[in-house]
Amino acid sequence: MLHPLQLFTVSSSKDSKKPPAAATIFFGANDAAVLGRTGERQHVPVEEYKENLRKIVLHLKECSPTILIVLITPPPVDEDGRNEFAQSLYGKDASGLPERTNEVTGVYAKKCIELAEEMGLRSINLWSAMQETEGWQKKFLSDGLHLTPEGNAVVHQEVVKVFSEAWLSAAEMPYDFPHHSEIDGKNPEKAFQQRCI
Repeated sequence: MLHPLQLFTVSSSKDSKKPPAAATIFFGANDAAVLGRTGERQHVPVEEYKENLRKIVLHLKECSPTILIVLITPPPVDEDGRNEFAQSLYGKDASGLPERTNEVTGVYAKKCIELAEEMGLRSINLWSAMQETEGWQKKFLSDGLHLTPEGNAVVHQEVVKVFSEAWLSAAEMPYDFPHHSEIDGKNPEKAFQQRCI
C-alpha cells in the first residue's frame, strides 16, 4: 500500500541519462495534522506547506525544464475512522478529538490546487474526487487516513488520466526511483545507488 506522501518521477525512456518526463508530487496528509493533538509533530503550517511544494516544483523544473509536474492534493480524512483506529491501538480512553480533520485537510488541498493554478501545473483534487463516491470513508481509507487498495486505484486512475491528457503513457514509463518495498530501512542508499550514475 502506498503511503499518502509520495513523490515519483518517471523517465521517457530506459536511458537513465535522459531527464525525467513526469513527476507526481503527493504531500499534505501528514502536514495537515492538527496542532495540540497526538499527531502535531507532523504538522506543517499551511503556507509553509504551499511554499515547500513550490520549492519542490522549482527544483524539478531546474533539473528538467520540460518535465510534466502533477500536484496531487491529500486525500480526505474520515474522522470517525481515525478515532476507531486510535481506540483499536490505545483502548476506549483514546476516543476524542481526531488528530486530523477533513475540514483542515481540505484547506491544504485548496492550497495545493491554488499553487498548481499559480504555476500553470496540472493537478488532481483527490480530496474532492474521493468524496464524490458514497461510502468513501471505508471504501477508500483503511484507518480514516491511509489508502485502501481501492483508494490507491483512484490515485492510479487519476494519474493515468492526467498523463494521457499530456500524451504520456503511464504504462510504458519506467520509474526513476525504487518502489518503497525495494528499500532496506537499514541501508536505504543501496536501492538508490543501483539507479544512479
